[in-house]
Amino acid sequence: MGEETEKQESLEEKKEEEVEEIKEEKVEEKKEKIEKGKIYVLKTTAGQELNVANMLYSRASSANLPIYSILVTGSLKGYVFVEAAGPHFVDEAASGIKHAKQRIPGLVKVSEIEKFIITKPVIEELDVGDMVEVVGGPFKGMKAKITRIDKPKNEVTLELLEATITLPITIHADYVRLLSKVKGGIT
Repeated sequence: MGEETEKQESLEEKKEEEVEEIKEEKVEEKKEKIEKGKIYVLKTTAGQELNVANMLYSRASSANLPIYSILVTGSLKGYVFVEAAGPHFVDEAASGIKHAKQRIPGLVKVSEIEKFIITKPVIEELDVGDMVEVVGGPFKGMKAKITRIDKPKNEVTLELLEATITLPITIHADYVRLLSKVKGGIT
């Protein structure tokens, strides 16, 4: 019986060692994937970012280039972010594309483009007294002034400026777009 327990213990130790080796291999694979691509910036004609990104994608896939991702942000006009194995792959994919101007030298860190990727809720930017435009619903296109903000419900109460009767309306904060911030109580 003593031999069997020793064999069992040695088998368990071997299994634990194998599991540790597998875990280490997976960690190394993840590190390789993270370090796989570097992010480059391609300057484009403003307003043509999506067209350039689509052309880059089709060229990269047809030529089997190691381009891993292409990012177009709505807030940064005239630039396309490209994750690739090297700068020459970005240059090769972008050569001859009408609205692709040039690759900006150097690399971009993920932390630098996070602010373009991660969006803040609209309600976080709004204050009482701000001028907004309603972008959805029956009051779409009307300008209004914020009179109250209910952050837990994600709602704002507005006073429509273009209405003949000043009637407060409460709508979801996603249906408004900030026009101007209040400065010291004066807009």
